[in-house]
Amino acid sequence: MKIKIPNYLTIGRIVIVPIFVVTYYLPGFYGDLIPFFLFLVASFTDFLDGLLARMFKEESKLGELLDPIADKIIVATALILLVMDNTIKNYEVVAAIIILTREILISGLREFLAKGKIKLPVSNLAKLKTVLQMVAISILLTGETGNKIINFQDYNAQTIGIILLWLSAFLTLYTGYDYLRKGIDHAISEDKKS
Repeated sequence: MKIKIPNYLTIGRIVIVPIFVVTYYLPGFYGDLIPFFLFLVASFTDFLDGLLARMFKEESKLGELLDPIADKIIVATALILLVMDNTIKNYEVVAAIIILTREILISGLREFLAKGKIKLPVSNLAKLKTVLQMVAISILLTGETGNKIINFQDYNAQTIGIILLWLSAFLTLYTGYDYLRKGIDHAISEDKKS
């Protein structure tokens, strides 16, 4: 089987994760900017692999399987690292939990609906949520280096990152509820048939 370019990008996103984790623990400037750069690359390839797959009609079952897994691994890893080092702390952890819970929920829903050959299309609001989430995490990954670059009045990089994280968490709740409602409606209609 010939592996298509979008699938290479998706696999590359998975391969980036251990490198991302190791570089996160580098001290100072490099420990701030290398993981930030790797996360940006992973986020961009998430956009690029889907675009190339549609553009060149190279959509595949392998890509369909690996793409959501790759997305969830990099996001979950980044959020866990940011919580572990107290970049995301106290009640802010709730935003990270909301995002991770939704990712698990949607994976389960997609699997359940796939049995009935029902697709769960990604809404524009869900795409906006993903962009906000990626931007928030990227900013938070910049650490003290980011705070030196972005710092006006009471808003440094970390504060802006946390605000964006909460915005993406609220969008996560809204879009997650919408997907869950569709899944429950389908389950109820299937139960009525049997």
